[in-house]
Amino acid sequence: MVTMPAAPPRARRSVVAELEGALLRGADTFPYFMLVAFEASGLPRFAALLALWPLLRLLELAGRGGLALRVAALVATAGVSRAEVEAVSRAVLPKFMADDVDPRAWAAFGACEGRRVVVATRLPRVMVERFAREHLGAHEVVGCDLEYSRLRRCTGLLRGGGGEAVAGRVRALFAGGDRPDLGIGRSEMARSFLPLCKEQLEPPFTAGAATPSAAAPPFRPVIFHDGRLVCRPTALMSLVILLWLPLGALVAFVRIAVGLMVPIWTIPYIAPIFGGAVITHGRAPPPVRRGSDAAVEDSGGSPSGVLFVCTHRTLMDPVVLATVLGRRVAAVTYSISRLSEVLSPIPTVRLTRDRGVDAARIRAELARGDVAVCPEGTTCREPFLLRFSALFAELSDRIVPVAMNYRVGLFHPTTARGWKAMDPIFFFMNPRPVYEVTFLNQLPAEATCAAGKSPVDVANYVQRILAATLGFECTSLTRKDKYRVLAGNDGIVTAAKPAALGKAAWQSRVKEVLGFLLH
Repeated sequence: MVTMPAAPPRARRSVVAELEGALLRGADTFPYFMLVAFEASGLPRFAALLALWPLLRLLELAGRGGLALRVAALVATAGVSRAEVEAVSRAVLPKFMADDVDPRAWAAFGACEGRRVVVATRLPRVMVERFAREHLGAHEVVGCDLEYSRLRRCTGLLRGGGGEAVAGRVRALFAGGDRPDLGIGRSEMARSFLPLCKEQLEPPFTAGAATPSAAAPPFRPVIFHDGRLVCRPTALMSLVILLWLPLGALVAFVRIAVGLMVPIWTIPYIAPIFGGAVITHGRAPPPVRRGSDAAVEDSGGSPSGVLFVCTHRTLMDPVVLATVLGRRVAAVTYSISRLSEVLSPIPTVRLTRDRGVDAARIRAELARGDVAVCPEGTTCREPFLLRFSALFAELSDRIVPVAMNYRVGLFHPTTARGWKAMDPIFFFMNPRPVYEVTFLNQLPAEATCAAGKSPVDVANYVQRILAATLGFECTSLTRKDKYRVLAGNDGIVTAAKPAALGKAAWQSRVKEVLGFLLH
């Protein structure tokens, strides 16, 4: 008698999953409304929504969760432009949602080979659709919608919520009689669509229940994200942020003032007194002696200065590098604000993104001394390195890679959508800002263009060794990719002609001042 092997379990072809409390570990939506309030509107609305938290909590305990949801949505979005809500949903919320994904729920959801449907039972669809489609691979997103006025501003009202409406939309997606293979959810609203599914899973998942028949694809990480808040703004953390802001502004002012008044080489030593820290690894190269290099320059060799190639984590990278070295280092910059240039304790060289012009400017600065460049062209918060521009490899054979990294607790010191002049201020507003600087060995001659290497090969090699030092991952993404995700443009700043400024310039200045006051 021959025993036939058991047939493998049939792959699930379709899945309908609840987002809050199922795909995401937490069912609390308050932090996401707080993020919208802070990033799309500003501090006053953030404080107003926090003040309402006890009322919202009481409504939920009394079984009026739907009313609490509508009140939170009203306070967080009423009067906010549709574009701002969509921008926050695209650039800010995905990072916090990705950090809260349940691995077992993703294993079951991601392994389904056919249609994937995400049901937002407590958040408006606009707030979750980008994350669900781009990172969870959802084909459809079901949920309530925010209403907008004819001026494209949010009224703060929701439409299309409720269990029956959600169940009706899910049923319409599978109208041909083909029921979903798997349903994932746990809330009362989820129970309205779970009976439509052939198989049902409810958190907490057991090891066997959430194990799919096929392996789930890797979860797509969030590489680019925006917004100033580092921590998830729960009620307690929001209160901490609100109480710290006045003191943090004062601390930032003192730190910046002291940094501008004392000699630059003393900053690593006095930083711990003011709550910061600069940690150095490796051996910094000594300053180049001009006399010994004069012959090299006369013979057409490499310029006298050292070209420091840094990872780009914040606007402070070249400044911190100069404080560690204790000597003059010029920073190559593009599109930084005038305020940042004024506050900078080191010289800055503004580039134009014209390759010939920029190369001439960097060579001229290298003839005067050391120069710091960030070939990524823009900052990245996550442990990834963007593609390095190869221009630096053509300009010098004296290349020293420097791995820069930082740690903050409350505020991100970078932004793509906000006022970039505030970046250093937000960095110093953190209770304990920490910078780490790791010097690598100078590239050997055989690894530079002098040995016949192409500039692209040199740039890729420097990217790889810096990534290995930091434990980061190399990518082929660029500045354009970042700004397309976060701001909907290519990140190109065009200089306006002086005669064409007028009203537009005045409006821009007013917007900057309002951004400073509200953020």
